Amino acid sequence: TDMEHGLNVSATSAKGSRSFIRLNTIREKMIFFATRFKEIYEIDNITKITEEEVVLFFSRMRKGEIRRLDGKAYVGVGDYVKGFKAFWHWYQKVSKKGGIEIEDITNDLDSTNPKPKWVYLDEKQVKKLCEVVKPEYRALLMFIFDSGIRSPTELVNVKVSDFFSNFKEVHIREEISKTFGRRIKLMLCSELIKEYVAENKLQQDDYVFPIKPFTVNKYLKRVAKRVFGDVPSQAGQKYSDLTLYDFRHISCCYWLPRYKSESALKYRFGWKKSEKIHYYSELLGMKDTISEEDLLIDVTKTEIEKRLTMAERDNMLLKEQVSNMQEQMQKILGVVNGVYVQVKDDC
Repeated sequence: TDMEHGLNVSATSAKGSRSFIRLNTIREKMIFFATRFKEIYEIDNITKITEEEVVLFFSRMRKGEIRRLDGKAYVGVGDYVKGFKAFWHWYQKVSKKGGIEIEDITNDLDSTNPKPKWVYLDEKQVKKLCEVVKPEYRALLMFIFDSGIRSPTELVNVKVSDFFSNFKEVHIREEISKTFGRRIKLMLCSELIKEYVAENKLQQDDYVFPIKPFTVNKYLKRVAKRVFGDVPSQAGQKYSDLTLYDFRHISCCYWLPRYKSESALKYRFGWKKSEKIHYYSELLGMKDTISEEDLLIDVTKTEIEKRLTMAERDNMLLKEQVSNMQEQMQKILGVVNGVYVQVKDDC
């Protein structure tokens, strides 16, 4: 309830209430910690865990000694650490208000994540995949590729009423976003979405893509393996592991070199920080490739534009002066001709 209203959050965290999606994620993490701490340390109350126990717990998660229910190693352990830290700092703050000082046992926890592996497709590969998938999936994939929307959380909650300007814009509402609401332009898929909505006779309040992510991902893996083979993509993960969420990564790689502003790109993808952009830049080979020519363009562009403007203005003034001189010459010539005629007549 506190985090829902923005109460007792960490001093280093952003102020304000947390979204429903964020609250649900925290709730799931708390259930996970309560279950695993009970199982491993026989602790009924997670606030009773010691610093040594919690450090060892996350260390074993990273090493793969503590595994998921399906037997696979946990990916993104740093996110679990962040979840526990958020809880513990909230617990400290609430306890302090009650006059009880609680030690911070999270100081030595590592909340970083290794660079994730995922499936990368370039623009040609995306088009090739869309040519062979079922017709009902074509609009879905192109919509994610174009918008960069989070799947499934934001994707499955988009309604027909969220589209504007004849399906050339989509509004990702605040209540369905992990970070913040945004209204973005669709540059690649607007006609496909328009046709899809018409063919399926969807009404304004209907969800556009009420999919089952597991089913769609299973299908995508099968098709990607058939089209691209069971080999690693440029981002490290095999094509046969392609999921809907990969299309968000793929979308960013498509739009990154096309956006002039980093802040505009962050807005499109609903990011508050730039670290994701730096990762994709490195993947695309855009890191440390600036040349003296690029630097000249970036640094002196404004100055050059000023000079061009001044040159154009000077050119216009010169033209006006020449035009005025021509008019004066015509007048002088007229006077001279008149005098010449008069002198001739007098003679």
